[in-house]
Amino acid sequence: MIRIQKIIADAGFCSRRKAENLIENGRVTCNGRKVKLGDKASPKDLIAIDGGRINIPKKKNYVYLMLNKPRGYVTTAADEFNRKCVMDLINPQKNTGRQFGHGEDKNINVRVFPVGRLDKVSEGLLLLTNDGNFANNIMHPSKEVTKTYRVTVRPDITDDQLVSLSEGVVIDGKKTLPATVNVLTKEKTDSGSRIVMLITIREGRNRQVRKMCEAVGLEVARLRRISIGPLKLGMLPPGEYRELTAEELRALRRACGSE
Repeated sequence: MIRIQKIIADAGFCSRRKAENLIENGRVTCNGRKVKLGDKASPKDLIAIDGGRINIPKKKNYVYLMLNKPRGYVTTAADEFNRKCVMDLINPQKNTGRQFGHGEDKNINVRVFPVGRLDKVSEGLLLLTNDGNFANNIMHPSKEVTKTYRVTVRPDITDDQLVSLSEGVVIDGKKTLPATVNVLTKEKTDSGSRIVMLITIREGRNRQVRKMCEAVGLEVARLRRISIGPLKLGMLPPGEYRELTAEELRALRRACGSE
């Protein structure tokens, strides 16, 4: 018997953390009965979310993608306000000829989900997968997988602000862990100054880097994630995606202690 949130995550429906939220909100049933967190089941049981049965494949074909998320897209599978979603860029049915898998598995048509979030106006590296355990390891705070952002702020930045960002600031009532902050460029503009810096964090709190900058009085003009652990965005064009290489996947698993 397996915990139901793990079965849901392994089926590629969502991450394990999201599955736990679905269970807590009473949206998951097993053989017609609502389940509670910690309940177990067999993959042969009928598990449904909001009344719709989830497909549990006999053989699991895992897919790991990296996307260069453009501005203007929300990190969700669907949006009630009809905004553009990252899955509009990934859906294999909307990307003719861009199928997932390798070799004999090249024609696999699978459902993937985002690992974590980037807000609508943020850009850059976003992972997507149908491997719930992998997603949970990347996102879990105890793993402290680093994320690096290229951030453009204004007006100028002081030494005190840099120290505060590095040592941690209070956002949402809790102090952030120490971060690595490096100023890359300072440019004079008609309205003052524009600063470009790299910020590396070891957490994944909601809109964390943006809130950190706002907490010390900086306005964020642009925010782009350029790496997650050892995985770098590189030259992947905005709106494009690709599968991770075997070497990249091994490096990510080592970074979160799952290999």
